[in-house]
Amino acid sequence: MKRKDPPAAKQSPAKKKRPDLPDYHSTPMLQDDRGENIWPAPREQMKHARQIITECAKANAETVICPDKDADGLTSGVILYRTLLLLGMSPDLIKVHLLQKGSTIHAESERDKLEQYKPRFVFVLDQGSRHSPPLVRSPETTTLVVDHHFATENDFPEGSTFVTACNSPPVVTTSLLVYLLCRELHPLVEEQCNWLAIVGTHGDLGTTLKWSAPFPDMSVPLKAYTKKALNDVVAAVNAPRRTATYDVLSAWTALLTADHPKDVLKHSRLHAAREEVASEVERCTHTAPKFSPDGKIAVFRISSKCQVHPVIATRWAGHLNSKALEIVMVANEGYLEGKVNFSCRIARCARAREDEVNIIKSLKAYASEAQVPLLDRLGDDFARGHVQASGGIVSTAEFEELLKLMRIGEKSDAQKKREADRADQTKSPAKKKKAIDAEQTNTLMGYFGTKDKKKVEVT
Repeated sequence: MKRKDPPAAKQSPAKKKRPDLPDYHSTPMLQDDRGENIWPAPREQMKHARQIITECAKANAETVICPDKDADGLTSGVILYRTLLLLGMSPDLIKVHLLQKGSTIHAESERDKLEQYKPRFVFVLDQGSRHSPPLVRSPETTTLVVDHHFATENDFPEGSTFVTACNSPPVVTTSLLVYLLCRELHPLVEEQCNWLAIVGTHGDLGTTLKWSAPFPDMSVPLKAYTKKALNDVVAAVNAPRRTATYDVLSAWTALLTADHPKDVLKHSRLHAAREEVASEVERCTHTAPKFSPDGKIAVFRISSKCQVHPVIATRWAGHLNSKALEIVMVANEGYLEGKVNFSCRIARCARAREDEVNIIKSLKAYASEAQVPLLDRLGDDFARGHVQASGGIVSTAEFEELLKLMRIGEKSDAQKKREADRADQTKSPAKKKKAIDAEQTNTLMGYFGTKDKKKVEVT
C-alpha cells in the first residue's frame, strides 16, 4: 500500500528584520578651526566650568546644587558634591535643592526658593536649557549650568555661565560631562565617582552602551562593581521619582551615602518604588495606539499618577515597526491635574533611515499649522529635551488641539478607499438560487412512483 505524503509543515511568517543601528560612540565628532575634536564640549566652556568649581571650593561659601530627578541628574549632583568635598569644602555649606513634582528650575516658585538660600554659587545640572531671567537675582551669585539637552547659545538663564554637550557628538550625558570636568581637579574623583558616571550614563543612553573611544575606558569599574549591579542601581534610583509621591529625596540620599553600588540596592524604599512603578507600567502599557493618517506618529493615551509615560514610550518605540512610523508619543492625563505630560521617542525602525527624525522640530511644525497661533499658547514646557527624546507639559485643551493638527485617529486615504470598496461589495445584489418549479412532474418521488406498486409495498 502506498503511503501518503506527510502534510506540509506550516511555516510561520518571517519576522521583520530589525534595523542595524550604528554604535553610539561611533557618531562622527566635530572639529574646531585647529582641527581638534570638540568633545565632550567646547574647550573654552570646559575650562571656564573648571575655574568656577575650583573657585567655589576655595571660597568656601554658601553653595546650592540643583540636580535633575533621574539617574543622570542625581549622579551628576553626587559627583560634583564629592568633588567639592575633595577640594576642601565644608559639607555644611553645600545645599541640595530638589524640584517639586511637575516643576522646572525656571518656575518663579523655584527661583524664590533658590534665593532663600542666599547662595554665592549655584550649580544647575541636567535640568534642560532655556532662556529665562536670572535664577538668582543677586549679582554676587555665580550660576553654572551643566547640561546636554538640545539648546542654542541663547537658551540659558540670563547672567549664567554654561557648559553643554548638546552640539558635540557623540553627545555625553550630564553625569559623564561632570565626571570629565571634575576628574581633572582631584586624583581621587576617578576612584570615588567612576561608577556614578556609569550609572548616570546608562540611565540616559541605555545599559548596552559600549564604553569605547572617545568615551573613557570604564572596563575596571565595570568589572569591579559588575555591570548587573550598576544597571540595577539605574532602575533603583529612577523608580522613586516616577511614583505618585515623587520621592526623589530617597534616591538622592541612597546615592550620596553609598560607597559601593550595592549600598544603594539595600534601601527598601527604592525596592517598594520599583514595584509600584512596575505595576503601573504593566497596567498602562497595553493601551491601544492611534495613528496619524500618514502613519508617522503613534499616540498612546494613558492616565496615571505615576510618571510612567517615558518608560512606556521607550518600550513601544522599540517594538512598533513599520515603513512609515517615526515618532511614538505617550500622553499621561493623570499625572498633573489639568495638564498632559507627554513623552516622545523616535521609533527604532526609523533610526537607520537616511532622513533623521527631529522630534522637537516635528512637534513645533505641527503646532505652527494652527490658524490661531498655538505654539505660544503651549508654553515653554512644550517640546523640551533632546531631538530624539523629547516631551512636554501642556494644558489639556491645547494638547487636544495639537492632536487635531496631527490628525491623530483619522483614517488614511488608502483606508477610506478599502472601506468604500467593502461597502460597495456588501450593497451589490447576491446571486439568487433558481426557484424550484411547483409544477415540475419529473421528481424523485415521481420516479419511484413508476415502480411496481406490489414491490414497493412489500414489507
